[in-house]
Amino acid sequence: MKSIAQIAAALQGYDPQALSAAQVSDFLSLLVEPVTETETVGIFDALGRVLAQDVVSPISVPPHDNSAMDGFAFDGRQLRAGQPLALRCRGTAFAGQAWTGEAGNGDCVKIMTGAIMPASMDTVVPVEFVQVDGEQVSIPADVLRQGDNRRLLGEDLMAGQPALGRGQTLGPAALGLVASLGLPTVSVFRRLKVAYFSTGDEILSLGETPREGAVYDSNRYTVFGLLTKLGVEVIDMGVVKDEPAALEAAFRQAAEQADAIITSGGVSMGEADHTKAMMKQLGDVAFWRIAMRPGRPMAVGKIVHPHAPPLLGSMPLEGAETGLGRPGAGLAGQGGKNAVLFGLPGNPVAVMVTFLAFVRPALLQMMGAAASEPVLLQARSGEALRKKPGRTEYQRGIVTRQADGTLSVRTTGNQGSGVLRSMVEANGLIVLHHEQGNVAVGDLVDVMMFDGAI
Repeated sequence: MKSIAQIAAALQGYDPQALSAAQVSDFLSLLVEPVTETETVGIFDALGRVLAQDVVSPISVPPHDNSAMDGFAFDGRQLRAGQPLALRCRGTAFAGQAWTGEAGNGDCVKIMTGAIMPASMDTVVPVEFVQVDGEQVSIPADVLRQGDNRRLLGEDLMAGQPALGRGQTLGPAALGLVASLGLPTVSVFRRLKVAYFSTGDEILSLGETPREGAVYDSNRYTVFGLLTKLGVEVIDMGVVKDEPAALEAAFRQAAEQADAIITSGGVSMGEADHTKAMMKQLGDVAFWRIAMRPGRPMAVGKIVHPHAPPLLGSMPLEGAETGLGRPGAGLAGQGGKNAVLFGLPGNPVAVMVTFLAFVRPALLQMMGAAASEPVLLQARSGEALRKKPGRTEYQRGIVTRQADGTLSVRTTGNQGSGVLRSMVEANGLIVLHHEQGNVAVGDLVDVMMFDGAI
């Protein structure tokens, strides 16, 4: 398991006082490791799970040539350009059974959608195209070509071909595909376990009596929603006071139960609170100032399980707060593990932005999901945006479609990191990249849409 120092040494220009968003993403991709344990689950329990191995098709789909619609099947070699075609109907082919009648040149068979194509027939004319008079079926000239409206055997999948790949997250369509292969179960990685808690003496839990200077905790509930949406096993540890004993107990319990720990609050540079001190005492942790807005402070690293072996090769970074020189000293043992720590800022919007930008991709990697870059839409800015090069900004935006079909985006207004209402009003984040400057009205900007993420 790599230490913070080892990872930092591999990154060009690593400076914990001024990291770019891209450097943070690169760092996290090296820090986290996918779970390896697998389990077999039924299709009804597989939604949102990550495949642990390829799903290989045991059958061809479809298993035979069949009709793509209701109509009349016939030998398409009889079609002639510019000429109508008259055929005689010899019977009806229904879905779910093979037609066993006899037909020859000049004959057709009425056929239902999905029915097996009769022998020697390769074309289906839709019922709405023809005129029927008793057994006589008349097809107008030039309404179709040979082979039209026929699904070929194995057109979707041939037996022995991979239907779904390892690392793919199973959505509704994938569940249907697995079922279409006759497979009742799939092999998936076990659910990732993520523990989270809020920190701070000023934080009130719901039900507590209001007091001067205190605020009700919102981060706990937004993080719960983000984690639940992601499909991990959520371990809610509530609010932990900024007291050494309480924090140590919370971190130790979280490291024992979870693969990853998320906290909010207590990671700002220069703070002398107990949260940062406990993170450093119990693990190998770096405290960053990220060139981004909102969400500048962030802590990342490993919290050492009390019975885990120590991290190997850990050395303190010069000029950086990385925790102990030998994390886990005195905690060596067998059979334990180390939990990945994500120490997020305390402001509500900053929590959500740092989660979407950094934590969510890292957790997906830990879940075993195949790597994929987030798809950013482009929209024209409906207003001028001030932006200094040298930091990445995530502004809450509302994307709409204009009369001409183009996408337009405007901000929600006040972009303060404590204005949680703006995240409710927005349907995406306007991503103003590190080297980008001011944006004029009408300029194209990238937008990270919320749909599917929150």
